[in-house]
Amino acid sequence: MINVKIGGVPEHFNLAWYLTLKDGAYKEQGINLRWKDYYGGTGAMCKALRDEEIDLAVILTEGVIKDIIAGNKTRIVQTFVQSPLIWGIHVAANSEYKTIDDLKGKKAAISRYGSGSHLMAYINAESNNWDLDKDLNFEVIRNLDGAVKGLTNRDADYFLWERFTTKPLVDDGTFRHIGNCPSPWPCFVIAVREEFLKNNKSIVKTILEIINNTTEEFKQIPSIDRMIANRYDQKLEDVQEWLSLTEWSQTNIDEDTVNLVQDTLLKLEIIPFKAKYKDLIYSL
Repeated sequence: MINVKIGGVPEHFNLAWYLTLKDGAYKEQGINLRWKDYYGGTGAMCKALRDEEIDLAVILTEGVIKDIIAGNKTRIVQTFVQSPLIWGIHVAANSEYKTIDDLKGKKAAISRYGSGSHLMAYINAESNNWDLDKDLNFEVIRNLDGAVKGLTNRDADYFLWERFTTKPLVDDGTFRHIGNCPSPWPCFVIAVREEFLKNNKSIVKTILEIINNTTEEFKQIPSIDRMIANRYDQKLEDVQEWLSLTEWSQTNIDEDTVNLVQDTLLKLEIIPFKAKYKDLIYSL
């Protein structure tokens, strides 16, 4: 039995991993796959990959590409979720800000520098023609709980996080949702540390085969909408809308998409150069 450590956000996108772990699908193949939730998101997972705390991560596309270019010895082996991530733009419920334009020059709460919430704040600013030097300010809040505290205490003014994950906080009057900022590319990929990949290609391939068999039929699982609603404390109608918008993938990310991500990050001066496709991606 080989031990494998994997990380991801504790959100509905990753329920398929929970189901396969619960069924013992990996242990049947001699793999002791251990899942760890990363409430801090992509930045925390990039650090965990660098520190060899995990071997694989289900991670935001733009975040891991940025970190590989910055020296993280990791490769993308597959797209996990093909559809864009819909980032909701949120303010405190009693905030005076009513529109995205009102947030120009204000302070964005981010989980950490290099995180998805950090990078998407730039993409939101660029799409609204803001001055990236003058109109963006940041407050590090670590995670969703930190964002609740930060916005409520006025340490920060707005917060970008996955729309449906944050919806319960809108429903209970903690946040107010004032707009969306969809990612311009497939949102989640599966990344593996190079050293682990070099020595365990067949293990990684088996893990992908198991998870792909589940995601291919995920929407057809009986009462999957109710299961998600109960597990993640969401309204059934919100889960049904999310399912209608979400598509999983069983293939690797293509070169055109990788170029789009890099062109965008380079334009925003988030990365210093574009890497070659073969230095970011590994095809099993």
